[in-house]
Amino acid sequence: MAVIVRMLVRRLLLLVPLLLGIIAFVFLVMRFSTNDPAVAYFQGANPTEEQLHMFRQENGLLDPLPLRYVHFVGDLLQGDLGTSVLTKASVLQSITTAMPLTFQLTLLGLLIAIVLALLLGVTAAIFRDRWPDQAIRLVSLIGVAAPSFWLALLMIQYAAVDRGWFPPSGYVNPADGVGPWLRTMTLPALALSLPVAAQLIRIIRTSVVEELDKDYVRTAIGSGLPPMVVVGRNVLRNALINPLTVLGLRIGYLLGGAVVIEQIFTLPGMGTLMINAVRDGDPAVVQGVVLTIAIGFVVVNLVVDVLYLLVNPRLRSAA
Repeated sequence: MAVIVRMLVRRLLLLVPLLLGIIAFVFLVMRFSTNDPAVAYFQGANPTEEQLHMFRQENGLLDPLPLRYVHFVGDLLQGDLGTSVLTKASVLQSITTAMPLTFQLTLLGLLIAIVLALLLGVTAAIFRDRWPDQAIRLVSLIGVAAPSFWLALLMIQYAAVDRGWFPPSGYVNPADGVGPWLRTMTLPALALSLPVAAQLIRIIRTSVVEELDKDYVRTAIGSGLPPMVVVGRNVLRNALINPLTVLGLRIGYLLGGAVVIEQIFTLPGMGTLMINAVRDGDPAVVQGVVLTIAIGFVVVNLVVDVLYLLVNPRLRSAA
């Protein structure tokens, strides 16, 4: 436990410069954006130059860039992400409203990806070089090559429009019924998760195959233990160490892919919030959403590092 605590403290200390770098990068990118908050504020009402100048002065847009950055970081430390120039609502409030849906979509997609990858990856390894393995490898190769947005469009056409099994768009809150919620989230989660599942299948298959070739597996099976017991008790625990590392990076892909998937299925999540803000020229909202997603990605990788340490005793010994 002491090793885990020390590693966690080191990671948290490293997070400080990393987060400051992310904040600085997002700040600079948004400052060089062509979207003008002053123009967006008046929403095409043909403001005069004097009105635009007054708005920029009142909101600190004419201050030197270093001073604006200091104010920006100071506001962030107080939990203030700014105010939307269009809706006049707090950016933090808008993100808090949209975040649960993106979290649900990402979590459901992650769950589907893990289940599919474990079932098919282990099956392919057990039936190595036989027809189940070859079929699974072919399917995973197609899945890796297929982008999420293309899968989403195919699913809408086949499962929603042609068959009517699922709604093509819209969202039902889980508080209004788990069944209706699942019907609205199944297609988006599948479209988001299948490319990730395809990548994990190949990695899990390779790891399990390598583990099955080790001497301790042959010894255990030779001593009379059922092969499925050996695989479930020993092989999987050792074989899933490497896929766990890759999974942390894939969660970031799920978060980023949710932006596109939410737009296709018109889900009111973080992705839709950001795309609408980019289209309408609302930089405070774009800035807040990008920062939230980036920080979420960093936190997820920190959690994966801790899990990796828990399941890998050799790493604990090295630490």
